[in-house]
Amino acid sequence: MDCKIFFEDVLTEKYNITSPDSTYYASVKKRWDNAAKPLDSLGIFEDIIARMGSILKTDDLKLDKKAVIVMCADNGVVEEGISQSGSDVTLAVASAMGENKSSVCRMAAVNNTKIIPVDIGIKSDEIIPGVLDRKVAKGTRNFAKEPAMTKEEMCCAIQIGMDMVSDLKHEGYSLIGTGEMGIGNTTTSSAVAMALLKRDAKELVGRGAGLSDEGLDKKKSVISDALKKYELNGPDADVLTILQTVGGLDIAGLVGVIIGGAVYHIPIVLDGVISAVAALVAVRIFPGVKDYIFASHIGREPAMKYIFEELELKPVIFGELALGEGTGAVMMFSLLDMALSLYNEQTTFEDIKIEAYKRFI
Repeated sequence: MDCKIFFEDVLTEKYNITSPDSTYYASVKKRWDNAAKPLDSLGIFEDIIARMGSILKTDDLKLDKKAVIVMCADNGVVEEGISQSGSDVTLAVASAMGENKSSVCRMAAVNNTKIIPVDIGIKSDEIIPGVLDRKVAKGTRNFAKEPAMTKEEMCCAIQIGMDMVSDLKHEGYSLIGTGEMGIGNTTTSSAVAMALLKRDAKELVGRGAGLSDEGLDKKKSVISDALKKYELNGPDADVLTILQTVGGLDIAGLVGVIIGGAVYHIPIVLDGVISAVAALVAVRIFPGVKDYIFASHIGREPAMKYIFEELELKPVIFGELALGEGTGAVMMFSLLDMALSLYNEQTTFEDIKIEAYKRFI
């Protein structure tokens, strides 16, 4: 573990999250209104593009350089039998990403998205070709028995995520998606969500990659017991303590990515439930982060609905996705490309010599 600074040390001192620039939001909306189409007829996409313009401080939007950061990590709670697969699958899928062969890599080739797999906590000594080595630890501890991470490990993972956004900003990227790979991470994310939202397991805990009824009951029981063990159900449970105790290195890394989007003014597109939980953590730390995040889809995991309600996020895709890896974010990127093609190369009312629509409300 080699972190220059620990995130917690600068939590209230360094990061002044400013709001996106509303003048660019208005400018983008005005340009939308000039397109030869009914007002607001592209629905949520007009607002999304305007919000991204306000973040990037431009009405000449180009989202050609886009990337998905895929945080890969193992979770010690897998020992409790809460997953259909073992930790070896995390290494196998991360290796496939490094070879550009995984599901998200195939999909990303369609819209020229760069996939950046990151070993932030895989349970292996291997240096994986094509995977960025940012290993904090070889997986977390089993939170059924002891806290998942030390404070230093958690803070280091957050800092890694933030630093990656800084690097991409300097490389000219203007859009970042979040992704993850790690067996057991719907258990860690459900545990964090339960502790933060104060809802019970029957509302928030899903089947992950496909648990049986018996397996789902075991998963709910393991999470509920852990929250009681560490007294995380009460109103005084601190967000960072929750993350450290029952979270994962992938979640912590994504918290850093999401906060980094707000610090460095880059829009962040969330993928599935693990990304959603990371966003909830990030917003609980810095409320202003909410202005910089976008929800790509609403997946099968039940916690997503409640998280997006709290964050007031409107997901774009309702496809019952459950693949992970950042695939939902990549799918949204293609939709954004199509919306931007109209925004940037629009036919105006003047071009077709008809009277423009008037806005009355």
